[in-house]
Amino acid sequence: MSSNSVRPVTPTTAHARPARGSAGWDLLGSELSVLFRRRRTWAMLVSVALIPILLAVSVRLSSNELRPGQGPPFLDQVTQNGLFVGFTAMVVAIPLFLPLTIGVVAGDTIAGEAGLGTLRYLLVAPAGRVRLLLVKYLGAAAFCLVATLMLTATGALIGALLFPVGPVTLLSGDTISVAESLLRSLLIAAYVTVSLLGLAAIGLFISTLTDVPVGAMAATVVVSVVAQILDVLPQLSWLHPWLFSHYWLGFGDLLRQPIDLSSFASNAMLQGAYILVFGALAYGRFTTKDILS
Repeated sequence: MSSNSVRPVTPTTAHARPARGSAGWDLLGSELSVLFRRRRTWAMLVSVALIPILLAVSVRLSSNELRPGQGPPFLDQVTQNGLFVGFTAMVVAIPLFLPLTIGVVAGDTIAGEAGLGTLRYLLVAPAGRVRLLLVKYLGAAAFCLVATLMLTATGALIGALLFPVGPVTLLSGDTISVAESLLRSLLIAAYVTVSLLGLAAIGLFISTLTDVPVGAMAATVVVSVVAQILDVLPQLSWLHPWLFSHYWLGFGDLLRQPIDLSSFASNAMLQGAYILVFGALAYGRFTTKDILS
């Protein structure tokens, strides 16, 4: 047989080539493994978990009785029902603490690899730039989910340890069982996770603009703060519905009977728009970027 003849594809050679779909899942698994093995990741998750703990301990040790409307929403209900610890902690964490952690994770997605000099090695086949970009975003989205669940679970546990637990009175005046209130807590965690996905997309885009991860992290957090400042200025009321932070505190509608999902739907549509826009910008930037490190 001529040396130039085509070599037949045998079962051995066929299996030697990893399927593109399998390679994508392997890359995602590797990304999640690296992300959740970092000490920095767990330090941020522990910091998030400390929010309901500090809040509950402070209320438990306080000798002053809280009046309705004093402090963050639901705080005056904590002493009567420990399940409100998680709700109050979520309100406290959303404006700064959760966006700060998301900014760190999302800002580090691409810029962190470039800063370490490992980015070009991740782009070898069968990964590719588009697949790597998607995997990095999914990793940031996974962190959003874990962070909100960590806060919710810690709030429920510390609330049950320090305060009585019983049926929850909703904002509408109706009372629901403990089991249903825990389901509402998970629904609120899902709401907040969705709320942070737009910021994660912005952080991913910013991360493609620089090789300095600290700069990308800081810029993402600054964008979050600026959006919230703009959202409270009455002169810019026309802009408010378009800001990714506009519905962040809208989960109060999930504490009514019957459940009002209109804010959830509006929030999901808004975050989806930000994901599409900034995902496209990140794609345009990253696929044309010269990778030197």
